[in-house]
Amino acid sequence: MIRYQAKLHKEGSGYWVEFPDLPGCFTQGDSREEALEHAREALSLWLEDARDPRWEIPEPKFRRGRQYAWVAPYEDTSIPLMIRQARQRKGLSQRELAKKLGMSVQQLQKLECPGKSNPTVRTLAAVSEALDEQLRIELVA
Repeated sequence: MIRYQAKLHKEGSGYWVEFPDLPGCFTQGDSREEALEHAREALSLWLEDARDPRWEIPEPKFRRGRQYAWVAPYEDTSIPLMIRQARQRKGLSQRELAKKLGMSVQQLQKLECPGKSNPTVRTLAAVSEALDEQLRIELVA
């Protein structure tokens, strides 16, 4: 799962939030809860810039303190980036993974594109098998 720590700052009656690992990624809200909701959107938008496959996704660092909260981007942003990270961990190019999956390089590029990808469960299962990775889907209430 992709997630980053957001640092919350109390200012007046509201909060502003920054992501120390992601330069220029910040937002605000009238309450802590609203600020964290906005933080998820800001994080997702910031990570959508990862459409360039050569762009390295910054590694999140762990920080201690009550002012920090973990925030995950929207699924349509995180799933494509997780596919890309898994492919890179295996040392495969997009061309090599596309061949294993029996798809074009353009189809794989779209699959790895945040905000543009909408893979089916069947496609996710095929990717996990091709990468020899475990696919785990949970519905949590």
